[in-house]
Amino acid sequence: MRLNALSRVLAAGLLSLLTAPLPAAAAVPPSQPNEGPGGVGDRKLVIAKRAVGRASASTFVFHVAAAAPAAGRPVAVFLHGWGAANPQSYGAWIDHLARAGYLVLFPRFQDVNRTRPADAVANAETLLRAALDALASDAEAKPDPARVALIGHLAGVPIAMNIAADADARGLPVPKLIFGVMPGGIASGPKARGILLGDLGTIAPRTLLITMIGDRDARAADAAARRLLHAASSIPSERKLFLRTLSDDHGFPALTATLTAPAGLDAGFDGGAIKLPPEPKDAKTAPFKWSADMSLTGEQQTLVAQINNARADTLDYLAFWKTFDLAAAAAFSGADATALKANPRFSDMERWGDGWPVKRLVVEVPRASAAPQAAKSVPRPAARR
Repeated sequence: MRLNALSRVLAAGLLSLLTAPLPAAAAVPPSQPNEGPGGVGDRKLVIAKRAVGRASASTFVFHVAAAAPAAGRPVAVFLHGWGAANPQSYGAWIDHLARAGYLVLFPRFQDVNRTRPADAVANAETLLRAALDALASDAEAKPDPARVALIGHLAGVPIAMNIAADADARGLPVPKLIFGVMPGGIASGPKARGILLGDLGTIAPRTLLITMIGDRDARAADAAARRLLHAASSIPSERKLFLRTLSDDHGFPALTATLTAPAGLDAGFDGGAIKLPPEPKDAKTAPFKWSADMSLTGEQQTLVAQINNARADTLDYLAFWKTFDLAAAAAFSGADATALKANPRFSDMERWGDGWPVKRLVVEVPRASAAPQAAKSVPRPAARR
């Protein structure tokens, strides 16, 4: 009798396991929109990939392989994180920009482990000016100098800020938008490692300036972002925004807003597969002189490894790409940052597969403050040729 009772208990337990409802599948994150800001765009378009300049000083160029509009293409200058000099690490974003009609310029301002941070800004400015000159009459690439945006990641952000500050003096188009994500790599003084800031108070007042951080590993990026907003004293507060992307683990895979989140690998944009222009026979190269700050630190090596292996996800589509697209449209039309902040679409991150909203972007207009004492313009070395 005891055996029969035990058998009935076991049978009942097994039956309950077999008939119990399965746990609900984890909610999936929002997918990339088919069109519009942050969208997939026309996948039938062919993207031209080439380089201009010369082998030792070139700029990668990406655009739709078709005739440019009569006014030219809007220009997105992509300034990479320190050590992440291969455009494939940001290939997913570059592909999106090119399909949206941009001429994307990716200047090779750094020869990894051979370029000093002190030379990076001058290198980038020289390469950018040469690329714009070379493409000015190109039927497919033709840049529109009235619609230029600078995108910076990590150390690329202070480089973008310096380019904007130097634009008039260096014969470069004045950018309408500076879009700096996860800013870092700023030198604390003239002899410190990193990118030395010039006088950012000379940036054109009509520039739209956006700095953006994530909520993971955020302390240094937060301080850098606010420092850059404050130092650009000529830009009124209504033309500045501070954004924070929030991580969200409601579903799977989770969305994690780290320093490397803006990267997205696309091997189709591998710089090693793009033929570089030949080196002129009469080219003169300055003798190489090594310095300790040329080598990547352990922390930088870790960041570069993470950047090189990042994959595009919802944060890319909706936090970075969509936000840039809307900001550029506003900047090119003359709208200010307060109009962007008032647009509910700007901070919206859509919904998980079960209908739960993804955490929205935090959007702040910096408080107006007394202009800081003008920083002395810091001379930077000319680019090595």
